[in-house]
Amino acid sequence: DKIFQELEQEVEYFTGALARVQVFGKWHSVPRKQATYGNAGLTYVVSGLTLSPKPWIPVLEHVRDRVSVVTGETFNFVLVNRYKDGRDHIGEHRDDERELAPGSPIASVSFGACRDFFFRHKDSRGKKPTRKVEVVRLQLAHGSLLVMNHPTNTHWYHSLPIRKKILAPRVNLTFRKILPAKK
Repeated sequence: DKIFQELEQEVEYFTGALARVQVFGKWHSVPRKQATYGNAGLTYVVSGLTLSPKPWIPVLEHVRDRVSVVTGETFNFVLVNRYKDGRDHIGEHRDDERELAPGSPIASVSFGACRDFFFRHKDSRGKKPTRKVEVVRLQLAHGSLLVMNHPTNTHWYHSLPIRKKILAPRVNLTFRKILPAKK
């Protein structure tokens, strides 16, 4: 609860052009708030935007360090997503950006409202799926940690669907290992 309160008070979210996303060539407002924090000199390109992280703040360093102890992994970047309620969401996607260190896990920590999280296998998507694979549904509760190890993002898409009955906010931290920008 204390960490959630600190995140609500201290995280500075993107505004303006950085609060928009390109999907199939069209720009849309992001259906959630986003921010990035991390080590100096990193950039992360997602949906047509090049994001440079703000310097770590103590609450994010604290969670990152705890996640590192639990997972045995080190992380140099975090994407913060804030969902004001169940209408805010993220569609099916894979975290397959070039900047991600090959084979590195992504650690996702949730605070606030419990939300459904879906994994859909790439072969079971679209109008003509090549095979039937059941959707994996998880409940990401307040304080939960989900680690997506390699090769999860190669084979599975994930999403946080709209849930109109959820009225409370949720903040999700996805810790990543980003390669330094090539000069």
